[in-house]
Amino acid sequence: MYQPTMFAVGAMIAATAAAPAALADTPREILTAAAFQAPDKKKALALIGQAINASDRILAARPGDREATLQRGVAIGYRAKLTRSRTDARTSLEIFQRLAAQNPRDPEAQMVIAGWHLDAIDQLGGLMARTMVGARADAGEAALSRAVSLGGDRAFYLGLAAMMHIRKDPADVAQARRWAEAAASASAPTPLDAQMKRAAAAILPSLRANDGKAAARLARKLLPFGKLAD
Repeated sequence: MYQPTMFAVGAMIAATAAAPAALADTPREILTAAAFQAPDKKKALALIGQAINASDRILAARPGDREATLQRGVAIGYRAKLTRSRTDARTSLEIFQRLAAQNPRDPEAQMVIAGWHLDAIDQLGGLMARTMVGARADAGEAALSRAVSLGGDRAFYLGLAAMMHIRKDPADVAQARRWAEAAASASAPTPLDAQMKRAAAAILPSLRANDGKAAARLARKLLPFGKLAD
């Protein structure tokens, strides 16, 4: 996806204060360390490889396991982002699309699809992203809106949507602010929700000041790999 869930969807994983070594339990936790705590690309890629291997082990024992399939797609998408592999990018999208087809009302599947399109566009630019991997802004925005609609009153979906939207379109402060305001007062039943709630609160001052560019700059730092050193 160049990064989902978090992809991204990352967006799909919860950051914690623990060291990466302490998180190496599940694929989701390993990807947390890669996306938010790895000090450099080499360490991030090593953790991504561990997450793929862990997902593969789960799938060997439980073929079709939804969580392992999702995290395997996220990991491959993260690897695509860091290595600019078109093959990995397309593979991750195929995984996300299959999950969405299996359950069209799965908000997480919609969010990683949104992240795939919008992250690629942010990294490569609209024309290059469309030419190289087929990423489209309209598809990303549509999936983002579906994720928010399906996600209910969850800070994760609202906060992530606010950051991804303002990053894509710093001029559209109003929509990003609506989502960020909602995230700041939304429920946070998981560490992931709490993470996105804090992120939404962090960009709100800039959004309230109608400074979309400042909000977009901060959003990039708060999204997966935003603080990764080369």
